[in-house]
Amino acid sequence: MPAPKTPRTSVLDTAPNTRSFGRGRALRSAGKVLPEQARGHNRALVLQTLFHDGAMSRADLSRQTGLTRVTISDLVAELIVDGFVIEKGPREGSRPGKPAILLDIDRAAHRIVGVDLSGPDAFLGAVLTLDGEIVARREVARPATESTVDAVLDLARRLIADSHAPVLGIGVGTPGIVDDEGVVLSAPNLGWTAFDLRGALERALDLPVLVANDANAAVLAEYTFGRAEGDMMLIKVGAGVGSGLLTGGQLTRGSRYAAGEIGHVTIGTDGGPRCACGKVGCLEAWLSVPSLSDALAETADDAARERVLRDAGERLGIAVAPIVGALDLSEIVLSGPEELLDGPLMRQTVETLRARTLAEFHDEVRVRLTAYGQDIVLRGTAVMVLQGRLGVS
Repeated sequence: MPAPKTPRTSVLDTAPNTRSFGRGRALRSAGKVLPEQARGHNRALVLQTLFHDGAMSRADLSRQTGLTRVTISDLVAELIVDGFVIEKGPREGSRPGKPAILLDIDRAAHRIVGVDLSGPDAFLGAVLTLDGEIVARREVARPATESTVDAVLDLARRLIADSHAPVLGIGVGTPGIVDDEGVVLSAPNLGWTAFDLRGALERALDLPVLVANDANAAVLAEYTFGRAEGDMMLIKVGAGVGSGLLTGGQLTRGSRYAAGEIGHVTIGTDGGPRCACGKVGCLEAWLSVPSLSDALAETADDAARERVLRDAGERLGIAVAPIVGALDLSEIVLSGPEELLDGPLMRQTVETLRARTLAEFHDEVRVRLTAYGQDIVLRGTAVMVLQGRLGVS
């Protein structure tokens, strides 16, 4: 299991819900913690501890969480009835006397449906376990803009039928800017402006739905399942270029939900290719898969190919350096085609980043590829549902 990402304390800072998948504001009323909010927090704390630390006894849970044994006993009984926790039997090698009964999340009792709308040619979908393992897959060809919602609904219904267990929720990673309520404020490639995607899906499917930008979903997967650092940036390179940011283990969304939208930042003052947005020299025009593929198709030899990749890597390093400096990030994770990103492009990104940041503090910033390949957004949608429904991250 991944190592714990947050301290195990009983201080109230959140309660699970179906509207958000962050751990932001404390839930308080007139300075007082409401009983149902405290219970929701403590319930999430128990699940979070078992999720990351694995099977343990009620006494272990009490020590780990700081909650009293009476509270733990009450919460565990409730979670067993709800089907989220199971008793796994006595601990092996117990001392004389009554052996401790081990508890764990019932990782097979529920499924999560994930949908990734970021692909240039197809929408991807999967049924996942609570551990983020994919047990079934489907995909549909990317439809015409006017048929997008119908295609998403059809894909989701097929995945629900594939689940063969109660579905905890549906997570959707989509290109564009998405607010806390699952409204897609802008996604030109899908033809959506101020579109309530979450509401449309919940009404049609009668299940809880969480919607997020695809790069934000990806960075959540890297953090929860990939043991990533809590201060990191994931850069997703595909049909476009976007990024997700974590600071202190918290997803950074920005005042207009557009944090991480680096694809249309102009890099350099030396012109460059014209971007689809109409500007010249956007990072996306250098780094997106279509842009890189077109540039590489015009190369005559290996040396020219390396120049194209190194140039794109330099542009990426220029874009990332001030973000690393401003936020003191410890890790940059790249997600996209390995044959393009690994090698000259990534090496040049590292060189440029080190040349443009404070060596004493930022020379050790790690730049690497994700290990999750094209599944990273799907796994991220599982984290969205775990956070939104159970308070687990």
